Amino acid sequence: MYQRLRVFTCALALLAGSLTCVLAQAETYKVGATATGVPFTFLDVKSNSIQGMMVDSAHAVAKAAGFDVEITQTTFAALIPSLTAKKIDLISAAMLRTPEREKVVQYSDPVFEYGEGLIVRDDDTQAYTSMDDFKGEVVGAQVGTVFLDELNRRGFFKEVRGYDSLADLTRDLALGRIKAGFGDHPILAYQKAQGTLKKVRLVDSYKPQVIGQVCLIMRKGDPQMLAQVNQGIARIKADGTLASIIGKWQLD
Repeated sequence: MYQRLRVFTCALALLAGSLTCVLAQAETYKVGATATGVPFTFLDVKSNSIQGMMVDSAHAVAKAAGFDVEITQTTFAALIPSLTAKKIDLISAAMLRTPEREKVVQYSDPVFEYGEGLIVRDDDTQAYTSMDDFKGEVVGAQVGTVFLDELNRRGFFKEVRGYDSLADLTRDLALGRIKAGFGDHPILAYQKAQGTLKKVRLVDSYKPQVIGQVCLIMRKGDPQMLAQVNQGIARIKADGTLASIIGKWQLD
């Protein structure tokens, strides 16, 4: 009788241990981020990994909400297609929330908010304030951004050119191939502070026309993941973690 009880007790202990291991294994989500959105997301050549404010935010949200993340490098224009094709589970990048995008994907609660910045050649000293100042001119923005959509929507430019990256845009601007370029203001401001904007200037007098929220982005039809992510965001806002991340990347 004692031997049977001992075997039964051992079996229960093994079962409990197995259940503990299963419960301890947090789910891992693949997170899409770009290599060209410093300081939000960028490729750090020293570690050969994607770093930035939105990468730190994704890790912090995951820790607070009880899941793990694996950061996957993806081009900006391919982020939403990769999400809907289930190649990734989340997007954590400088992708502003828009009604058009919300028809395809679902957004978390906001992590950050900003608008576009204007860059012109450094020998152009005019105090521009609006997109309207460039009627009849050739202008550009990054492919996949709401800024390119807004330029096309206005319809009064001579030509609107799309670029795969801000680096490509600033190169054409410096060469005089376009009159003005529009991009994420925090990214342009960060590059200006780092001294990487060459032969172009960020126009301080310009007033953003498109203000939007940066969030974590998921596929539609998954309320459980949305609730989990929003719970993590609420926690890192409440304990000051998000504010520390924003300060770390000089976005405050």
